[in-house]
Amino acid sequence: MSKFKAVIVGAGGMGKAWGRNLKAIPSQVELVGWVDLRDGAAAAAAEDLGFAVKYAGCDLGQALADARPDFVVDVTIPEAHHDVTLQSLSAGIPVLGEKPMADSMERARAMVAASEKAGKLYMVSQSRRYDNNIRAFRALIEQYVGELGILNSDFYIGAHFGGFRDKMRSPLILDMAIHTFDAARYLCGLDPVSVYCEEFNPKWSWYDGASSATAIFEMQGGLRYTYRGSWSAEGRATSWESEWRAAGERGTATWDGIGAHPPVAEIAVGEHKFMRSVESVTATPEKQPGGIAGSIQDFLHALETGATPMGECHDNIKSLAMVFAAMESSDAGKRVKVEI
Repeated sequence: MSKFKAVIVGAGGMGKAWGRNLKAIPSQVELVGWVDLRDGAAAAAAEDLGFAVKYAGCDLGQALADARPDFVVDVTIPEAHHDVTLQSLSAGIPVLGEKPMADSMERARAMVAASEKAGKLYMVSQSRRYDNNIRAFRALIEQYVGELGILNSDFYIGAHFGGFRDKMRSPLILDMAIHTFDAARYLCGLDPVSVYCEEFNPKWSWYDGASSATAIFEMQGGLRYTYRGSWSAEGRATSWESEWRAAGERGTATWDGIGAHPPVAEIAVGEHKFMRSVESVTATPEKQPGGIAGSIQDFLHALETGATPMGECHDNIKSLAMVFAAMESSDAGKRVKVEI
């Protein structure tokens, strides 16, 4: 495999997490630059992690000119993704960006168009797709459950973040649900058609905006995907990966989202009586790089071979569209189409 040169944009906590993941694969990636709008932050991050970069500063254009990277890692705030991505792609440099793709569908569409115009890869890291258990859950559905009729997810965590999330209009849907919506698309292999969503905020919530939501998505072929979630639900928390149930033509598979608990399924095998007998199947997850490390490996493989990675912008924008359609439905109080 070739060795690629990278520039990171964003030197906050997540930027450093990406830096540590790149540092773990020195035979594949050389970090040659780091950019952050805060004066001195990029240099401090590079020094903390032991990188000797060619550029560390506030100017992305200068970093691209001085360091001449093979790709850019965008770990900025969502509002900055559009400008970082367009600047990098216009310079002919592929981009691996953090989720969500953008802070609006208009900007997301512009980013997809920029990738097409440049003829360069733009991939959004949906790191949860690389969890070994969710991969095993998908395989269990495909092999044993068959065509799905309904897919459910539950997400309940009493998260006391403080800071900007406490002030957001739609903190759960806008900041977190992209993970779960994208996972739903990954599990069923179908695209969204329409959604009815209600966002709300319990009276005891510490958020200013809607910390809770329920949504029903119609997917291609008539599948219904239901989402229930809250960031102000104290006690009996689900995992960050959500709890899942997939019911299909031959049985049902479930996964509680906990890494130590593999997905399980019960498949109908008995005669057609009131309640058929079932046979249990437990998934055996493979051990592959997960999280950010999995995203990086998928991206590098795409650069090396020309393969299409998960999270490629033409596909990932469909998950982002679910987020904004859910918010639109909640505002309108009616079912709306998911417009890509």
